[in-house]
Parts: sequence; structure tokens; C-alpha cells
Amino acid sequence: MFWVLLLASYLIGSVPTALIVGKLVFGVDIRDHGSKNPGATNTLRVLGKKSAIIVLLIDLAKGALATYLPIYFNLDAEPLYFGLMAVVGHCFPIFAGFRGGKAIATTAGALLIANFPLLVIAYVTFFFVIFLTKYVFLGSISVGLSLLAFAFISPKLDLELIFLFFSIFLIYLHRSNIRNFILGIEPKINDKNLINDRIPPKNSGF
Repeated sequence: MFWVLLLASYLIGSVPTALIVGKLVFGVDIRDHGSKNPGATNTLRVLGKKSAIIVLLIDLAKGALATYLPIYFNLDAEPLYFGLMAVVGHCFPIFAGFRGGKAIATTAGALLIANFPLLVIAYVTFFFVIFLTKYVFLGSISVGLSLLAFAFISPKLDLELIFLFFSIFLIYLHRSNIRNFILGIEPKINDKNLINDRIPPKNSGF
């Protein structure tokens, strides 16, 4: 059952929400526009607020559903393992040529079910870092690092290894952003050049 649910979690995470919304409503592959990342942030920049909210909520739900699977089936296993597998599926989706997003919304959904205080800690840090720096990638990386730091200082948690892996995973996912930041070409969240890539929907009522 453990391996079956782990595979199910990966498949749940692999549902390419931003890609589906982009193709169904706008007739485009969002990976060809803006920052080229099929996540909620790039969806906001390229497809608008309504699309971004849809993508955000579904990506949150993917992480939450996968994390809830071992709880529902009374499996004696750490729910975050399954949430993390959904995150891997989101980042490397089998249904989209393994070209996925960067995990932040799906991670929030996983923490929502597994450990709400950790969700608060991670995403207060996320928004605070973005507020200070205006760089989304720094906020994203801070999610993993804040979780890792809290795991080390909390005697009640035994999640140091999983959060260490997650932090390294986030840094790997954002390696191109880090390179661009060092080169001075990484766009900030309010970069008008990215916003100007906005695409009108096929259905103007959306």
C-alpha cells in the first residue's frame, strides 16, 4: 500500500494545471511565455488573475490530496513523504514531458494537511522575503530553508532529512534563477517586460 499510494501521489502531482488552463482557455503553452514556468506566478503574469487563482487552488489541492492519502487509508507513514512525492510530480510531471513548475503551491497544500504551523512559518517567510527583495525565487528557496531551520530547533520534529532534501531540491529547481541573479538579469516580481507578455483568452468572457 505504501508504494501504491506513493505512486498515486506522484501522478496526482503530475497533473499540469497551468498547462491545461493555458491550452484550453488561451490556446497556448505557458512554458513558451513569460518566465516559461508552468506555475501560478507565471500564470498571473501571462494569463491573468482568474487563471492564476484557478492554477493556485488546484495545485494546492494536489499537495493536500496526496498528503491526505495515507491518513485516509490509515497507513502508518509520515504524510509529508506523500506530499513531497506530489511536489516531485508537479516539478517533473509525466503527463507534460517532465517539464513542470517549481513546487511552492503544491508544497503549501501538503503542509496544510500535514502540519499547519509549519505552513504558517514557511509562507510567512516566503512572503516576507519577496516583500524585502521583490524576487520570487528567493522567497521560494526560503520556504525550504525555513522548514529545515525549524526542524533542527524543534525537539518534537524528526524531519531534518526530508527538509534537507527539500531545500536542496528547491535550490536545484531554481538554479537558472540563481544564475540569472548573479548575472543581474533575473526579473523581479513586478517586471513590466514579463507582464507585457499577457495573452488574451480565446473566450473574452473569461
